[in-house]
Amino acid sequence: MFKKLKALFLAGSLILTFNGCSKDDDGIECELIPFNAFTVSQDRELGMQVEAQIAAAPIEYPIMPEQGNEAAYAYLRNIRDKILNSGNVKNKDNFEWKLYLIKDDNTLNAFCTPGGYIYVYTGLIKFLDTEDDLAGVIGHEIAHADKRHSSKSMTTQYGVDAVLKIVLGNGDPNLLTQIASQLGTLKYSRCHETEADAASVDYLSGTSYRCNGAATFFEKLKSMGGANTPTFLSTHPSPDNRVEDINKRAADKGCRTTGSTSDPGYQTFKNSL
Repeated sequence: MFKKLKALFLAGSLILTFNGCSKDDDGIECELIPFNAFTVSQDRELGMQVEAQIAAAPIEYPIMPEQGNEAAYAYLRNIRDKILNSGNVKNKDNFEWKLYLIKDDNTLNAFCTPGGYIYVYTGLIKFLDTEDDLAGVIGHEIAHADKRHSSKSMTTQYGVDAVLKIVLGNGDPNLLTQIASQLGTLKYSRCHETEADAASVDYLSGTSYRCNGAATFFEKLKSMGGANTPTFLSTHPSPDNRVEDINKRAADKGCRTTGSTSDPGYQTFKNSL
């Protein structure tokens, strides 16, 4: 088993770490996942499976068709493209980065599957006040895919042996489908949420947006008493800590944290949904 792991690691298809706590390259201290047994290509495969499952569940995921909503999709893609072209997204050219709008005004949420399939709820868009705020949240979700958090979490949940069998092509053929079915509602660890918050700052620092846009979102949510808490805020870290950490990250990078790049177009965009 060890020889097989070593061979895969040397081939560059696995990210091998050890249990405990450490600091990543950006100085973020958090728990470590033993390793990610999925390859980048399998992240893409997982994302495609989730995309198909979501498309087949229109009651749960009422996706807005692009036909008739061209302007809204163009607006969102402009935000996405600014982030992807910031120079800070490692897997910019490896993943699909397809984008979907979900028509649900009562849900404050967004998520991004492995392989870069981004889903944004209309409730989140209507809750936010500026394009910068939305860019901060989208940056956070892009980070989960870019940092490959979902497949790392699945490696931990299902165990190294089961996932390695999938990687090597001799595992349970139903397991990959089972794993994909859970990715749309996956809750991330403290480490992954902290890393995604930091990455959002890093991504936006290479754009015209306020680099702490995600913090503004958390501040507004906190001021409203945490009502309708979205999935990606329902556990940890607390909004207070996240605001503090995001603003500290922004200060350390020296990127812009005041003003807004938004124009009346954001309100027009919101009203079109």
